[in-house]
Amino acid sequence: MNRPTAIKRIIFIGVFLVLGFFLCFAKFDIPFTNYTYNGFANSIKLGLDLKGGVLAVYEASPIDGDNTDFDERLNATRQRVTDLITKSYTEAVISIQEGNRLRVEVPDVDNPEEVFDLIGTPAILEFKTEKSDDAEALLTGQNIVKVYANQQSSSSSGYLEWGVSIEFDAEGAQKFYEMTAEQVGNKIYIYSNGECISEPTVNSAIAGGKTFISGSMDEQGAQDFALQILSGTFSVRLSLLENTVVSATLGDKALLYGLIAGGIALLLIFAFMIWRYKMLGVIASIALCFYVILILFFLMAIPAVQLTLAGIAGIILSIGMAIDGNIVIFERIKEEYAQGKRIEPAISSGFRKAFSAIFDSNITTIAVSIVLAILGTGSIQGFAITLLIGVALSMFTSLVVTRGLIKLYYPLNPNKASKYGLKRGEDVDELAEIK
Repeated sequence: MNRPTAIKRIIFIGVFLVLGFFLCFAKFDIPFTNYTYNGFANSIKLGLDLKGGVLAVYEASPIDGDNTDFDERLNATRQRVTDLITKSYTEAVISIQEGNRLRVEVPDVDNPEEVFDLIGTPAILEFKTEKSDDAEALLTGQNIVKVYANQQSSSSSGYLEWGVSIEFDAEGAQKFYEMTAEQVGNKIYIYSNGECISEPTVNSAIAGGKTFISGSMDEQGAQDFALQILSGTFSVRLSLLENTVVSATLGDKALLYGLIAGGIALLLIFAFMIWRYKMLGVIASIALCFYVILILFFLMAIPAVQLTLAGIAGIILSIGMAIDGNIVIFERIKEEYAQGKRIEPAISSGFRKAFSAIFDSNITTIAVSIVLAILGTGSIQGFAITLLIGVALSMFTSLVVTRGLIKLYYPLNPNKASKYGLKRGEDVDELAEIK
């Protein structure tokens, strides 16, 4: 690469970094739209200990006393509770803990009672062909796999009307077809906890496991009816063990001061690296800026991330590993140059010899993070996820970004070893270089 090309690419990288930090922290209204851009940092979902909110723990037990496929039923229930809660609270996190409990975390809630009312007591949903409490239920909520409010064209008027779409599993689809085939021209009755909540008329036998129930509903009415149906689709019975309104461990000012402290720490790291490694330290600082932009983006973009105090600890640890990776590389480069190699071969050899140490240490950390993310709960899982993201990005910036930046800088200074912070060993002849 020649000098003019290197300068152009360095300028491009500088512009990219400025744009990256702008996208991380800027907040502005996008012209001609109703959308407000909040920046990566402002869009990261915060956990209960940072924003406060509601914590509820439910104990699950088999509805019919049969423990067959209990884990599958519990997973299905977790997904349905997630669908139920996230319609109103998009940052809610529902997880399974201790084998038979559901943990519901809803950050930043103004009225906690709304969350408890929304979850409520899971209902027993039944489909009957007779309007009677004693009538046999031919189909139950356990056979429903999906419920959502939407609009479809009316068969009579052709206009769009609000209603609720229901999708059944294979067993439920067959039962529903048989039920509707017998009730053409009549009604079926939907019961929730023994109360009839809907009496739709069957116009024809319905095959395929999908149906749409409508009838004088507006959008809100359809949403409410969908939630009422969804609350009866739980595959296990849920008993509320604990419900707590959690205040934020860190207030807004404390979180702000924490960010300021983090910024000061980064500046001190930059100063140390530049003092110790000269231009290599400058390059490491630029690579760390790339790391900051990337980790803020991924923390915002990955749905599983909800930042907590433990998660912040994971990020801090991964920053340390990113710096450690650069230090290992630069020390190897210094050793190679001290032994007599020229600058470019010393750089290549330094990266090659440092690779195994960096790769091994990071891979073991990544493996532990994956295990903790899968088996852990609550704050442990939050720590594991942010550490996993951070370590993966630290390895990328150390081995890829730093090396790329050194290659860009080399044409600007191919001969002056002192600018790289490199010196020959005392017993090495300056003129007898090793290629």
